[in-house]
Amino acid sequence: MKAVIIIPARYGSTRYPGKPLVELRTREGKKSLIQLSWEAANKVSGVSEIYVATDDKRIEEHAVTFGAKVIRTSSNCKNGTERCAEAVNNAQLDAEIIVNFQGDAPLTPSWFVEEIIAGLKADKSTDMATPVLRLDRKSYNLFSEDRKSDRVGGTTVVFDKDMYALYFSKELIPFFEISKIGLKDQIPCYHHIGVYAYRKNILRDYLSWPESNLEKLEGLEQLRFLFESKRVKCVEVNSKGRVFWELNNPQDVQLIEEVLF
Repeated sequence: MKAVIIIPARYGSTRYPGKPLVELRTREGKKSLIQLSWEAANKVSGVSEIYVATDDKRIEEHAVTFGAKVIRTSSNCKNGTERCAEAVNNAQLDAEIIVNFQGDAPLTPSWFVEEIIAGLKADKSTDMATPVLRLDRKSYNLFSEDRKSDRVGGTTVVFDKDMYALYFSKELIPFFEISKIGLKDQIPCYHHIGVYAYRKNILRDYLSWPESNLEKLEGLEQLRFLFESKRVKCVEVNSKGRVFWELNNPQDVQLIEEVLF
C-alpha cells in the first residue's frame, strides 16, 4: 500500500507570520523550520515520496534549494488538511495513504509516523489515524504555562476505549486537579501530535464538507472529521526519551533549539 508524505506550508500564519522560513540554530548551522521538518520527514521509512505543498513563492524557492519536491496549491486552503487534499488533486498522486506531516514540528520522531501508517493499515474501519502521547509532568507544565499566559500552544485529546477520538482541544482536557495527582502517578492527559495518515478517499470528502462551528472556535482542522461522524483512530506512541514540541509561538524557538543544538 503506497504512502507519501505531504508537508503543508503557508507564509501567512496569523500567530507567527513567515514561520516556515524562520531559522533555528542546529549543530550544522542555521536551518529554516521547513527544511528541518523536511529532513525529519525523510527519516520515515516505508514512504515513496515527500512533498512540500505551498501557495507561497518564497517557500517554494527556498524548498527547492535544499532538494524538496514542491506542489503548488491555492491560497484558499483554510488548513493543512485542505492543502494536502488539494496537493493530491493537483499532482494527481496515486498513493493510497497520504501523510500530513506538520511543517512546524521538526522534532517529530520517525516512528510516530510509521506507527500511524501501520495503525491505519491494520484498522480497516477507519480512514485516518493520528498519534497521541501521554504528557509527563514537564510537558504538562509547559501546556499549563501556555494557557496561563494566554498563548495558543499544543493540542490535547480524549478518546474512547477503542482509541477513537472523542474530542480535541487547545485547552487541557480532561479537567483534573493536579494537586491530587501523586508524584509517581501518570498525568491523565494526552498530547495530540499533529500528524495525520489518511486514506485518499477521505481527503476528497473533506474538501466537500463545510467548516464546523467547533473547528472554527478551536482552530483545529481535525474536528471537521468528528463533526461529520468520521472515526479518527488515535495511536498511542512512545517518545523513547526524546523531547517533542511544536513551534507554535516565537517562545518555542528556544525550546526546540535546545534539542537541535
